[in-house]
Amino acid sequence: MLFGNKIFIVFISGFLLFDDAILHCRAWFRHYEFVVRETPFTRLCETKNILTVNGLYPGPTIHVHKGETIVVDVYNMGNYNITLHWHGVKQPRFPWSDGPEYITQCPIQPGSNFSQKVIFSIEEGTLWWHAHSDWSRATVHGAIIVYPVQGTTYPFPLPNEEVVIQLGEWWKKDVMQVITEALTTGADPNTSDAFTINGEPGDLYPCSQPGTFQLNVVPGATYLLRIINAALNDIFFLSLANHSLTVVGSDGSYTKHFTTNYITISPGQTIDALLLANQPPGRYYMAARAYSSGNNVSFDNSTTTAVVQYCDPSCPLFQPPFFPDLPYYNDTFAYLNFSTSLRSLASESHPIDVPLNVTTQLISTVSVNTIPCPDNSCAGPNGTRVAASMNNISFVNPSIDILQAYYNNISGVFGDQFPHFPPYIFNFTADYPPLILEVPKRGTEVIVVDYESTVEFVLQGTNLVAGIEHPMHLHGYSFYVVGYGLGNYDKDKDPLTYNLVDPPLQNTVVVPRNGWTTVRFRADNPGVWFMHCHLERHLSWGMETVFIVKNGNDSNATLLPPPQDMPPC
Repeated sequence: MLFGNKIFIVFISGFLLFDDAILHCRAWFRHYEFVVRETPFTRLCETKNILTVNGLYPGPTIHVHKGETIVVDVYNMGNYNITLHWHGVKQPRFPWSDGPEYITQCPIQPGSNFSQKVIFSIEEGTLWWHAHSDWSRATVHGAIIVYPVQGTTYPFPLPNEEVVIQLGEWWKKDVMQVITEALTTGADPNTSDAFTINGEPGDLYPCSQPGTFQLNVVPGATYLLRIINAALNDIFFLSLANHSLTVVGSDGSYTKHFTTNYITISPGQTIDALLLANQPPGRYYMAARAYSSGNNVSFDNSTTTAVVQYCDPSCPLFQPPFFPDLPYYNDTFAYLNFSTSLRSLASESHPIDVPLNVTTQLISTVSVNTIPCPDNSCAGPNGTRVAASMNNISFVNPSIDILQAYYNNISGVFGDQFPHFPPYIFNFTADYPPLILEVPKRGTEVIVVDYESTVEFVLQGTNLVAGIEHPMHLHGYSFYVVGYGLGNYDKDKDPLTYNLVDPPLQNTVVVPRNGWTTVRFRADNPGVWFMHCHLERHLSWGMETVFIVKNGNDSNATLLPPPQDMPPC
């Protein structure tokens, strides 16, 4: 329900947590809640308690229009600390509700609550929300649909129906126990036991026949698929048997349309694609499997499926579904071919503004590392502890959040000496880099930039320990992906290949294995903003940093004050 420029949407499961007096005071808007609690769920023939929001897995979908603001009351009725992040939402001047634990807030403790204001601005399309504490986002996540401004429409034919497709991962074991054991021993965490589509594994897994998401379609109709990769540690190939998809958006921004037989989507990323139901009546598998190009890197090599079924009476329901062609699990060409096909719409109604004059240049390595253990007592390679880093710094969470420390001038919480360039120059993508380079420093170092500076950030993958793709996500901003490449970045040659005309506007971008990616953005959102790898194990190991964007000179270019109910540390 719209009231001025504020819309309040939160979702409720089972019962209200406020009394009639509060309802009376809030009668001018609909007010619901996100309630985080443990809920019994059965998947792969096994029942276990998982953290859910309002008893749902995946959680409820938020519907807004571009430019609106919502308030979400989060009640933590579970047994773990929790935070919620609104992935891809810029949150202009208001990082207080952004959500990453010990970056912009301390966690919401069991039995506590926090009202989060979520401010939408430039976003339009599909985004998502998820937990941003430990590995709880495995089950605590849901979709955000940002419709065009009221009175306008999509820059593509209006679909007959819109369908959210959320890809996820499932562990038979308590996922919090999985990461706790890994961090205790120093080992790589156990891979998942299954992938899911909308919370269902599909009927290719043992004992999961009832657990298959089904989409009934009408011949000739068009469906807008809002696809979200909510998995913790896997990039996916996704395809639909005998059908093509027309990509029209990514990461809450419209793209030039292109047709493809498959998509690749990294953790954190969203893809909007049109599906035309133009095949003979029948049943067709939608399937997703992991893409993994790393050598000696374990991953879940299973396949999740959903069924797209034509509702025509002549549909032969007894017929086994057709199965799609999916690229091979390590097909880097297929992965790059899709990723580099994304282009901003860059139309008169949806213009873009690529920074051309760079004032702040940054280059950072993104690496998997190891840390020695006494007597080689850890379970990582050669008795070490597995770690990860940016520019050789493995990030350490402070005991109070960085935003609070920055806003209140509390010293000793973080440093501002994150290197703007790699501290060690070597052949980053060599087959056998020097072992001494595998050991990172540990610290809490941030990047401080001036308001309205134009930032170019080159992210260079390395082959230390295990070369692999890294989906990097920046909070508080979307950025233009102006360049990709394999091998070592060449500062003299590679900028000549940049796309400065219609690069995609994204909030999550994959650094290719043993390659590089360049992004640009204008630092016009003051505050404290997290940047990290969206492979959850790499985040747990320290592949992250923080941007602090200084205030501007005007009142509308200044960080807003905190809400009164910030969770205590």
